[in-house]
Amino acid sequence: MASTSAPPPPPILNTSLALHRTLADFLTVAIHTILYTRELYPASTFLTARAYNFPVHQNRHPAVCAWINSSIASLTPLLASNSVSRVVIVIYSSSLEVLERYLFDISRFPVVDEKEKYTEFEGANRGMSNIVDVEEQLRATIGKLEHTGRKLGKLPDNCTYTMAVELRDEADPPIGHPQPWIPTEPGLQTGDGGGSATIGKDLGGVKSTPVRLVEAGDFILETWVEEGIAKYEDSSVS
Repeated sequence: MASTSAPPPPPILNTSLALHRTLADFLTVAIHTILYTRELYPASTFLTARAYNFPVHQNRHPAVCAWINSSIASLTPLLASNSVSRVVIVIYSSSLEVLERYLFDISRFPVVDEKEKYTEFEGANRGMSNIVDVEEQLRATIGKLEHTGRKLGKLPDNCTYTMAVELRDEADPPIGHPQPWIPTEPGLQTGDGGGSATIGKDLGGVKSTPVRLVEAGDFILETWVEEGIAKYEDSSVS
C-alpha cells in the first residue's frame, strides 16, 4: 500500500519579520487598488491580477510600479525599527490641497528589537495566526477598500499622490544619506503645533469612512479614509 502524508500546515505569523512582510505585500496591493478606484490613471493602464485569491487591478506602467516598489522598500527599515504608527496614502489636488487620505494603522503591531526579527513570539496565544486566516481578512479589506473608493465621488483632473508615514511618539525621525523620506508639509504633521494654526490642519479631514479592522493574533491593522475640506470646497469634485 502506498503511504500518504497530510499536507503541511499553513505558515503562521509568529515573528516580527513575517508580520512586516505580510503588511508590505498588502500595502502594495492596496496602493494599486487606490490608484485604480480613484481613477488617478486611465483604466486602460491597469491589468487584472490576483491577490489573496481575489481579482485585483495592477497598474502596468513601469514607472508607477517602480515608485510603489521603491516606496515599500523604503518603508521596510522603518517597520523593522518599530518607528511607524500609520502608513498613509495622500491624494492632492493640482494645487496641492489634501483631498483624501487612506490610513493604515499598525500602531498595535508588537514592538520587537530589530535583532529579534526572526525570533518567534513568546506566549501560548501569541503570533499563532496562520497566513490563510490573515489573507482571508486582507482579501476582505481590499474588497471593501475598492467599494469605498468607488463611493467617494470623482476626483478633479491632475491629482497627485504620495506615501507618508506617521511615526510613533518615541520614534526617531528617519535621517541619513541617502534620504528617502522628507518631512511632510505642516498641515499633515502630527504632534504639538505650539499654537500654530497650520500644523496638523489637514489631519482628520471633514469626513471619515471606516474600511476594515483586521485582528489576527499580533497582526492588527485598521484601515479608514479621510476626506479633506478642500475636496468639498472644490466645485470640480462631484
